[in-house]
Amino acid sequence: MSDCPYDVQVLLPVHNEAESIEATIREIYREFSPFVRTQFIVCEDGSVDDTKAVLRRVATEIPARLLLSDARKGYSRAVREGMLDMDAPYLLCLDSDGQCDPKDFRRFWEARGEADVVIGWRVNRADNWLRKGMSRTFYGFWRFLYGCPIHDPSCPFMLARREVIAVLAPQMGAMQQGFWWEFMARAHRLGFSILEFPVNHRDRAAGVTQVYRLKKLPGIGYRHFMALFRILRETRAPRPRTVTPVLSR
Repeated sequence: MSDCPYDVQVLLPVHNEAESIEATIREIYREFSPFVRTQFIVCEDGSVDDTKAVLRRVATEIPARLLLSDARKGYSRAVREGMLDMDAPYLLCLDSDGQCDPKDFRRFWEARGEADVVIGWRVNRADNWLRKGMSRTFYGFWRFLYGCPIHDPSCPFMLARREVIAVLAPQMGAMQQGFWWEFMARAHRLGFSILEFPVNHRDRAAGVTQVYRLKKLPGIGYRHFMALFRILRETRAPRPRTVTPVLSR
């Protein structure tokens, strides 16, 4: 058993978010702390603005474990390292850009005993048409290969038990950017039950995406497709299960 005094740790990967990260952390903590003991695991990824200074100041007021880095590791590696550092009974993963609405967490928390993994479904996704279009195309191929019935496997709003993270986190690494595509594929292939809830998706709090720039998309797409077959080779077919709940509005 863990000696961690927190019920849930909130993993936030952060890169050059000095303008908005303090407000994001405070909003999350304000929503969570009245009903669940919360600590942040902040995976700072080689920021070159004032992000590190902001995080150090916030951590004097809000429970936070800061994993700071001078070198750029990339989104997937940063999230994986944060997962390997967790020791609370549950881990909630969110992006740090403020697009995930923390008000949705209570529903996740109340359903935590119903499935191994609880993930969001961005029904009204607040991203540009190009990113949404490429995501839908990739989703069709992803679902064809894995047969997983969830609607939004790339949603960065996910709650899981420590035991699930302990199995999946060490395996991660096939996709340098598409962390959640890989995570959900492995979770499904290994037979973990998945529950999906619609979530509110908002415009970014500040700045622009640090990963999915237009000039990077062709290369990212090619690497993602190749990684799908690697994941198939590395995982066995899913064990029989009674149900994978998917809730609609």
